[in-house]
Amino acid sequence: MRALVQRVTEASVAVNDTVIGEVGTGIMVLVCAMTGDTEAQAETLAAKIAKLRIFRDEADKMNRSLIDIRGAALVISQFTLAADTSRGNRPGFSTAAPPDVGERLYLHFARALTEQGIPVATGRFGADMKVSLVNDGPVTIWIEA
Repeated sequence: MRALVQRVTEASVAVNDTVIGEVGTGIMVLVCAMTGDTEAQAETLAAKIAKLRIFRDEADKMNRSLIDIRGAALVISQFTLAADTSRGNRPGFSTAAPPDVGERLYLHFARALTEQGIPVATGRFGADMKVSLVNDGPVTIWIEA
């Protein structure tokens, strides 16, 4: 699985002009299931993200995790993270998991993050979403599991 993690002071997602998920201090995670990914990979990714030390400590060093700061996560499905641009200017997405598998693994990832003690808000799989965020830092990290 692939994820793009952004440290945020706030983030929200809307569908049809209605906010369906929002968080304050924490992270926004764009997540993509790839062909062949498993529930175990979703769980590994969730554990790694929950413990990722990207928040400032009292010495202003990135030394605290989402768990440490009691932050929240906005989790958004993002199949375009599977983009392959190696053969021209139009991205291909053939390495993304099929939609039914992608949705199952996306939801499993969100549940696994919740099991790490993280409050989680989500988008809606397959929907046309409008995502807003204030990237803190900015801190943006790419992770694969």
